[in-house]
Amino acid sequence: MKYYVATDHAGIDLKDFTVRLLKEKGVDVVDLGPFSKDRVDYPDYAQKVCESVLKDDGSFGILICGSGIGMSMAANRHHGIRAALAHDAYSAKMGRAHNNANVLCYGERIVGEGVAEDILDAWLNAGFEGGRHAGRVEKIEAIKG
Repeated sequence: MKYYVATDHAGIDLKDFTVRLLKEKGVDVVDLGPFSKDRVDYPDYAQKVCESVLKDDGSFGILICGSGIGMSMAANRHHGIRAALAHDAYSAKMGRAHNNANVLCYGERIVGEGVAEDILDAWLNAGFEGGRHAGRVEKIEAIKG
């Protein structure tokens, strides 16, 4: 399973931590940048991750910005992406288990490294429960914007 990770300038430090942590856990990670704190626009990086996830069946994405809100909004504009904004382990777990989210978003200005690690552990250990949730996810996928 492959993870595509990106941020904007407001999430560089937490992106680097996230990439390092995932690699330590043996996860296949592709860092899509950016690689400096020079100002960039989060929709550009959301698009890079979402396009990668959509092309690579079974892969996931992680997007980080200052709050996580902009990234989640931009990601959810891509048909086939179900981005979950999580600032705690419970919301990360539920995003996977109940919503079959394929992109995880969080914000560096809200989440520190310790909480980010809890979020990632919850996300990595959760799987989609299916069942009654599958029909709801199908309804999300049927929405044409």
